[in-house]
Amino acid sequence: MRTSRVVLWTALGLGLAVIYFPLLVVLLNSFNADTTFGFPPTRLTLEWWSRASSNEGALNALWTSVEAGLAATAIALVLGTMAAFALQRYRFFGRNPVSLLIILPIALPGIVTGIALNNAFRTILGIDLGLLTAIIAHATFCIVVVFNNVVARLRRMGWNLEEASMDLGATGFTTFRLVTFPMLRSALLAGGLLAFALSFDEIIVTTFTLGTGMETLPIWIYNNLFRPNQAPIVNVVAAVLIVVSTVPVYLAQKLSGETASGGRL
Repeated sequence: MRTSRVVLWTALGLGLAVIYFPLLVVLLNSFNADTTFGFPPTRLTLEWWSRASSNEGALNALWTSVEAGLAATAIALVLGTMAAFALQRYRFFGRNPVSLLIILPIALPGIVTGIALNNAFRTILGIDLGLLTAIIAHATFCIVVVFNNVVARLRRMGWNLEEASMDLGATGFTTFRLVTFPMLRSALLAGGLLAFALSFDEIIVTTFTLGTGMETLPIWIYNNLFRPNQAPIVNVVAAVLIVVSTVPVYLAQKLSGETASGGRL
């Protein structure tokens, strides 16, 4: 028994080291004064952070990522919630296939989704690629995250409280506002945070759907990764991206955990 525990803890430690040691290297190199990134760093500096904060390309890419993420998250919250209610509260022919079609985009390879959307926008719809097309593309897989969160919450909620509210004379809108929405609030917030993180980090689908001359932060990092004069700044931007991506996921997990254990916001 003790041997099994040691083996499991060792395997866990090795797995976490493989995942997080490279991220630690990126964080350390963002303070590394040596432009050749010798490891471990012999001297630390904040110069690269100062340069990154005034780098116009990185700042524009950051703003584009935030715009795309917020817009895609807003669309996903509306459509994902509506789809969850339709599939969880009603029974109709083809319900399971429709549920599969909603979830499928997140399982497809990003390059397949990107090529398909690029062809749809340019060939079928005749729409020029730009920020709007990237937002729509991001929303296709962000919807899945919101949908899964809301469906899981609706299953746990059941009908009892909503039926009791309507039995007491409340309208459907009043019941949603005073009963359903407060119970869904943490699930919506968790789904929104995860959707934003997913959109903020996306690069493959974005490459095929964002307009020429525009960059999100991940694309900016990729385009500047092999430019020696930009390498230190890329490490800083990558470090920021790690933090920005981690916070929404942590908050979403915390919200989901509190709700599952009976906690309240």
